[in-house]
Amino acid sequence: MAHQYNLLRLLQVPQLGAQRIGRLLSEVDFAQFCDYDKIQLKQIGWNEKQIQRWFNPDKHWIEQALTWAEQPNQQILSLFDKAYPFLLRQISTAPPILFVKGNVESLALPQIAIVGSRDYSPYGEYWAGQFAADLVKHNMTVTSGLAIGIDGFAHKKVVEHQGVTVAVLGSGLNRIYPARHQKLAEQIVELGGALVSEFSPNQPPIAENFPRRNRIISGLSLGTLVIEATINSGSLITARYALEQGREVFALPNAVQNPYAQGCHKLIKEGALLVECVEDMLEAVASQYQPQQIPLFDEPKPIVSTSLQAVRNSEKFAKNLPNLTACQQQIYQHISLEPITIDDLAKAAEMSVETLLVELLGLELLGVIKQVSGGYVAS
Repeated sequence: MAHQYNLLRLLQVPQLGAQRIGRLLSEVDFAQFCDYDKIQLKQIGWNEKQIQRWFNPDKHWIEQALTWAEQPNQQILSLFDKAYPFLLRQISTAPPILFVKGNVESLALPQIAIVGSRDYSPYGEYWAGQFAADLVKHNMTVTSGLAIGIDGFAHKKVVEHQGVTVAVLGSGLNRIYPARHQKLAEQIVELGGALVSEFSPNQPPIAENFPRRNRIISGLSLGTLVIEATINSGSLITARYALEQGREVFALPNAVQNPYAQGCHKLIKEGALLVECVEDMLEAVASQYQPQQIPLFDEPKPIVSTSLQAVRNSEKFAKNLPNLTACQQQIYQHISLEPITIDDLAKAAEMSVETLLVELLGLELLGVIKQVSGGYVAS
């Protein structure tokens, strides 16, 4: 309980994203760290604002979270817990805390993520359900984001077939979003699945939280299947995360003239596996979920992309900022205390909006920028 309390304290410290917290936990003994005085915290690069927040946390917020976890079928998992999902632990931006409602053990089951557009065609609706049903028949868990559209169809089909599915939310678990999926969320739990969020139980659904949660969807899964996606769909962010995490990416082909095919066809051109049946996916991930190859609770060996590994292995912070990749530095030099819009930032950094959105999420997770009304500013 003490480590949960202190991790919840740590989550309140400004400019500490999941990546910086993960690095901190890998470099110091957390129990000893919790006894650091102000001088020692300054020595590791903390500024005065961070130090003050660490020593003066919002205790009411912490107690609310801990009280939530005392309720039946509700639990907080931390990076220190053996039950923390093995695959998720491997990513460099693994959430220090997970709020879980339902069967915690379902998070350790072999999973395939199914994601897609909130706007969809009958073709997408059919194949989301078909692949979900086929995965259930092969004893695979289906992971998605509980959203309207493709996500929802995948969850519903798993429930219909009495299978196990995991829903990762962009809100707190007391604030199921969308509200129309409240009953679906209850069925997921009843059938041995789980609802998961990195956000405190009463956190309302905020727009910027939803792309952020996509790294958890892909991080829990052996592979991610994109059913339908426009060229600017958030599903492509999930696919990008999957690639960076060293996971498989699958895409369903569609009619060339269908706007929902553009995102999937782009992924296929870039190397995603074109899938026509569930066996295509099962063959691609077969070697990864043999029991002898995934010791669920052993100490993990990170499987992350070169760029993420470079960030994780950074030894020092300069000016209280983590070492950034070249791409992140290119973006960050255009961000100040004055909000800059996504379009203006894309022009200034000379990169596509799609690529920029992924990199901005990474910078947000590092805690060096934040999204405000009017665009992005430095934290």
